[in-house]
Order: sequence, then structure tokens, then C-alpha cells
Amino acid sequence: MNITVSPATDEEVRSGYVGRQLREFNYRHVDEYPEPQYIRLNARDSENRVVGGLRAVVAMYWLRLEVLWVSDEWRGKGIGSRLLVEAERTARGLGAKNAALETFEWQAPGFYARHGYEEVARMDKYIGDFFLAIMRKAL
Repeated sequence: MNITVSPATDEEVRSGYVGRQLREFNYRHVDEYPEPQYIRLNARDSENRVVGGLRAVVAMYWLRLEVLWVSDEWRGKGIGSRLLVEAERTARGLGAKNAALETFEWQAPGFYARHGYEEVARMDKYIGDFFLAIMRKAL
């Protein structure tokens, strides 16, 4: 067997070939589902500076939250909540039925719990003595 492993080229990534192949494989096991849709939101202050943002993807009818960040000076003022609510609203419009995310214990497990997310798994000592929580919510 003469197989090499190397980084994908930009063109290979843009083509989406590997993702399409995985979807075709998945379709043999579950009904077809739409291609992933990305949600990219920013919160800006009155001077148009980005003070928060959210990055997520809707895939297989799940909202997968990848990043939710709010600058230190704006935390506790509802920016994160507004970003999360808008992402969930957008995801429902794209057909998402559930949401999932990972968060470290020093980040925001309490914030997500207040928004209806439940911890479904935990990896203790993920980094140092800190755990990583895996959380979900029905949309």
C-alpha cells in the first residue's frame, strides 16, 4: 500500500470533497440532511468596535456552538445572552432541533445552564485540574 498523508491544499478544502464524501456515507445510515450552515455574529459598540462574537455551525439539525466571546469590559451586560439567543433563533430557522457546546469550567457553564443547557458529560482534568463540560439544549 503506497499511501501518503499530507495537509490538504486550499483548493481541496474549498472544494468540500471530504465533507461531501462523509455526508454520502452518513446518508446510508440516516435520512439526508442539509449541508452545514454557518452562523457568524458580532456585537459592536457605538464606535463600531467588536466587543463580542459568536461562531457556530448548524449541521445534522444541531446547532454546534464553537465560540462565544465577550470582552471583559462588556461582560455581565447581556451581550453574551443576546448573541446566544440570536444564534438559537437563526439555527431554528435553519432547521436545528437541538444545540450542543463545550465549555471549560472557568468559562461559562453557569451562563449556559441559565439559558437552559444541561451538562451531559464532563472530562475532568482536561487541562490542568480544570474540567471540560459538554452541554446540550433542545431548541
